[in-house]
Amino acid sequence: MRVELFDSDGNRYTIAFEGQVTRDKALRLLDLVELLGGTPSENPIVTSGPTMPNQQLSRFEKVQLVIQKNFPLIWFSSKDIQTIYETELKEPVSLSTISTYLSRMVDKGMLLRTGSSNSLKYKTAPNIAPAIKQRITK
Repeated sequence: MRVELFDSDGNRYTIAFEGQVTRDKALRLLDLVELLGGTPSENPIVTSGPTMPNQQLSRFEKVQLVIQKNFPLIWFSSKDIQTIYETELKEPVSLSTISTYLSRMVDKGMLLRTGSSNSLKYKTAPNIAPAIKQRITK
């Protein structure tokens, strides 16, 4: 089980449990969330196993979530996003769709882009991760 929390300053906390998750461990986790200045009502993103929450999110928001979760600070390609999207969300998505969404995110200033047209790499723009998280959790 892996839990990701974001505080009001945009800091990200990742907690991973290995082995059996018990009620006691879950309660300790909630205590830790409270100590970090949050409460369960602040909608922390909780993921269990290799899947991600996907109900009621648009495909564009799901791509944002894949980027936020797996590539918060490093460069990635559209193929990287496609592979993780299909693995974690168990949904097929074409490479052209991913490329279109990444291009839109660049146009909106959410991502940085580098490289030639056949080997583009993307990276989250500075100070954009908290804004992405807010849009996804609201």
